[in-house]
Formats: sequence, C-alpha cells, structure tokens
Amino acid sequence: MEKRSNKYYLTLSLKEYANGETQPARELGIEFDNHDEIFGIIQKIKDKNLFDNPGEATQFAIGLKLFSEIKLKYRKNPLFDELNEVFPVFMKKLKDL
Repeated sequence: MEKRSNKYYLTLSLKEYANGETQPARELGIEFDNHDEIFGIIQKIKDKNLFDNPGEATQFAIGLKLFSEIKLKYRKNPLFDELNEVFPVFMKKLKDL
C-alpha cells in the first residue's frame, strides 16, 4: 500500500534584485509531496520564538521541510552520509525546544 502524503504547490517570486531593479521578473512554481502538514509545522516553529522575526521562522520551517523530505527519500545517497548521523539529533533538539 502506497504511503499517503500531503500535496503542495509553492510559488517563489523575485520581488527585487540586490541592485534595486525589479526586471526581469522571475517566478517559479513547484509541486511537491510531504508527509507532514507544513502549515502546522510553520506555526509550531513560530510559537517556539527561535528567531527575531516570524518571517524567518517561516523561511526556516519551509526550508527544513523541503530539505528533510529529499534527505529522507535519498538517505542511501552518499551525499547524505554525514547528515544521516547528526540530523536525527538536530531534529530531536528542535522538537524538544
């Protein structure tokens, strides 16, 4: 039986370049699956007050969930060898905060 997962669509838009220009406009959208309900994770991270800005908590949560889902899917890939040892420790620390 196939594991069920949440389906998401994420849009990333470049609002302004470092030099102040707004053109050319850039945007991408990606569809992805994740076993977690990411909106709930975002709120949990915000509630922990780990960062000065709630927007940074959102960035952290989204980045972490996107990264960790790929890391989990490809855990046997040698690229993740070192992370496979420390990542569970990091996640436990985060959840215990």
